[in-house]
Amino acid sequence: MSSPAPFSRYEFLIAWRYLRARRAEGGVSVMTWISLIGIALGVMALIATLAVRAGFRAEFVDTILGANAHTSVYMAPDRFENELTGEVYVTPGRIADYDAMAQKLADIDGVTRTAPVIRGQVMATANDASNVAEVYGIRLDDLKAIPRIVDPETSSGEIEDFGNGIAIGSGIARDLNLRLGDKLRLIAPQGAKTAFGTTPRVNAYTVTYVFSAGRYDIDQTRIYMPLTEAQSYFNREDVVDEIEVFVSDPEKVDNWTLPLLQAAGDRAQIWSWRDSSGSFLAALDMEDDVMFVILSVLVLIASMNITSGLIMLVKNKGRDIGILRTMGLTEGAVLRVFFLCGAFTGIIGTIAGVILGVLLALNVDSIMALINSLTGGNAWQPEVRGIYRLPADLRAWDVFRAVALSLTLSFVVTIFPARRAARMNPVEALRYE
Repeated sequence: MSSPAPFSRYEFLIAWRYLRARRAEGGVSVMTWISLIGIALGVMALIATLAVRAGFRAEFVDTILGANAHTSVYMAPDRFENELTGEVYVTPGRIADYDAMAQKLADIDGVTRTAPVIRGQVMATANDASNVAEVYGIRLDDLKAIPRIVDPETSSGEIEDFGNGIAIGSGIARDLNLRLGDKLRLIAPQGAKTAFGTTPRVNAYTVTYVFSAGRYDIDQTRIYMPLTEAQSYFNREDVVDEIEVFVSDPEKVDNWTLPLLQAAGDRAQIWSWRDSSGSFLAALDMEDDVMFVILSVLVLIASMNITSGLIMLVKNKGRDIGILRTMGLTEGAVLRVFFLCGAFTGIIGTIAGVILGVLLALNVDSIMALINSLTGGNAWQPEVRGIYRLPADLRAWDVFRAVALSLTLSFVVTIFPARRAARMNPVEALRYE
């Protein structure tokens, strides 16, 4: 007579019967529930954490790419040596024929658009308050192509009025108590040159547009000014400081470094968004790995409770094991029965954890908003985090990793007590019964 195939129906029935412990064996049932809850909470925490970390990185990168160039082309500084005194003078690199260079860069395969830009530091003052700001001189058409700046849901004013004034970040408007139509005084240290030296340049501009880029540091410091006005204000007649370049795949922006340098000339230099934020993104990636390891340990600890519960179950079911062995069950069949007992706990706990983790990840923004309101806004500080909210990006790969880890640990820790039950001598098990 041939033996039944492994994992036959009767093995599942016996395992499921053992998991439903009677009242007299409540200790086993309690350990099963503790193991199940622990695994569910561990998987939930792992999925929610991975989703929040992925969402934070995606939001951070989106705010960078949505309000900044993917890469910038600028010229190296010029150096002149005085033949009489030997002194070396350094002048900032400027781009003179910027329209032609911008077109040349735009013709590179994969480059979507380019924009000549002037940048300068100023002191912004209004209503007896002041703030340090960074001015971007840019054309209207180029400004309208920046998605985070022209978002109608987060901005106020008409972008078409940009030529009649300036556009400022919402942080500057809040700190200086400015509204649309108000005057903002800008003070640049390098102004007009006179016989007595260089005097600061002070001009007042009308606020025609207020934007919110989603990044605290950008909204707090950035001002956009028409390119021609910026050239006059910063003494950049007929030149610009750099040319912003946007590519089709910002994540692979380094692939365009060599073509851009070849097109721009010998003195050209490149500064991409990865150069400015690469260390922070690398820190986020390292933190993701560390968090995964830490939360994996928590899942492992929860899985170890399965071992404790199975050891107690094997001890309580010693008589049953002896009877089953005398009825013809093989060691393999007994091993599979108790393996299924632990596997059921791991599978059910994992499913519950996935459901809870997905629900938490999908509602983390609302939960964080509630916590933030209860704590008076101290739970999430934009000036520290850089972004205004805690996002979550639920990815199938992260859910798969959490499920695979939980099931693998649950299956592995059941092997020892299951082997112990399978190797139990039926004569010893029934001797004192």
